[in-house]
Amino acid sequence: MIDDQALFRSGLGLVIGSQPDLTLVGEAADGADALDLVERTSPDVVLMDVRMPQVDGVTATRTVCEKLGEAAPKVLVLTTFDLDAAVADAIDAGASGFLLKDAQPEFLLGAIRAVAAGSQVVAASATKSLFERFRSNQSRTPGREYEQLTAREREIMLRAAQGMSNAEIASAEYLSEATVKTHMSRILAKLQLRDRVQLVVYCYEHGLL
Repeated sequence: MIDDQALFRSGLGLVIGSQPDLTLVGEAADGADALDLVERTSPDVVLMDVRMPQVDGVTATRTVCEKLGEAAPKVLVLTTFDLDAAVADAIDAGASGFLLKDAQPEFLLGAIRAVAAGSQVVAASATKSLFERFRSNQSRTPGREYEQLTAREREIMLRAAQGMSNAEIASAEYLSEATVKTHMSRILAKLQLRDRVQLVVYCYEHGLL
């Protein structure tokens, strides 16, 4: 957990510590210590405050994701404002989602578990405005990476970007869930994307949604 507010870290630490399946392995007060903390503790998920006095959460997230690559932990960004423009930058930098700091403890704990399992979490109150920002920043049509996708992969990509789960996609496409998972892995690899959040961003940036 990386947050410059000691009281918030303490309170969140108590909440996490109360869960038998979750363990807080370390904490820091600024993004400048993010990479060192992650390398020392090897967490599955990092809770990252988006705004800190020295190195902000966006920069820290980008550093961790770029330096550690596939070995990087999932990053769940925490913010005070539901329309915080920095959140979009954090997702673009590699974060797997974001939540508001005033989220209910049960929701926060569920989000941590979901991100650890490979899912993505985005605060519902800000989803539309967040991705409309990416839509407004469209600058190009899909390139060669998109051309590598088969027709079926493009269909699955759009369904995933629209928020459908693997089970829902499997039902709609008359495929097994395992086949959908395989297709999703290939789609992300071809587009060089980390996860479904970045897939949604990609689709908005290129006018596919």
